[in-house]
Parts: sequence; C-alpha cells; structure tokens
Amino acid sequence: MRKVLNFVNDNKKVIIVVVLIIVLVGTIYFLNAGTKKKRVEQTSTEQSETEAKLTAILSSIDGVGATNVMINESKEGITGVIIVCEGANSIIVRNDILNAVSTALNVEKNIIVIYSMNI
Repeated sequence: MRKVLNFVNDNKKVIIVVVLIIVLVGTIYFLNAGTKKKRVEQTSTEQSETEAKLTAILSSIDGVGATNVMINESKEGITGVIIVCEGANSIIVRNDILNAVSTALNVEKNIIVIYSMNI
C-alpha cells in the first residue's frame, strides 16, 4: 500500500493529465453521439426534396388525388419507391403514376409499388 501511495505522490502531474485526457475524450464521444442521433431522427422524419417534388407532380395528375411518396435510397442509387394515393384503384391512374415516377426518377418500373390510400 505504501508503494502505491509513493507512486501516486511521485507522479501526481502525470496521473492528473491522464485523467483529464480520459474525461475529455469521453465528453467528446458522448457529444458526437448525441449530435449523430439528432441528425438521424431529423432525416427520417423529414420528406426529401425529391419526395416533395414527386408528391406535388403526382397529386396534379388527373385522378391521382392526395398522395404520399417514400423513396428508398442507398449508396448505389434508388432501390425502391412507394406511392400511396387516393386514385390507385383505377388501373389507368396506376399506369400514369408508374410511367411518371419511372421517368422522373429514371428507375425501372419493377422497383415502384403503388397502393390505394385508406380514406
């Protein structure tokens, strides 16, 4: 026990610096983790600019009505598009939506799904 006390007394400055560095690193880590979480929550709740534009365009097509759009993206590009709208019960409207979304986003039609909105 005496050896430990002598070591601590001889190396007080070094021990204080090490403890301060550990506290600083821990503080920076927790601050960054909190900021990253806020960014993820913000991104997931906000509609992207592309989704907003597509929603506006589709809503203006005759027979489509109220519309919700979700675009799923990865590093490689768009991997899926979900459209929920009032006019999806009509095959003609569904075809118009499919053509518009495929053209606007330059994606294959097989990654686009269209559902009828529950009114």
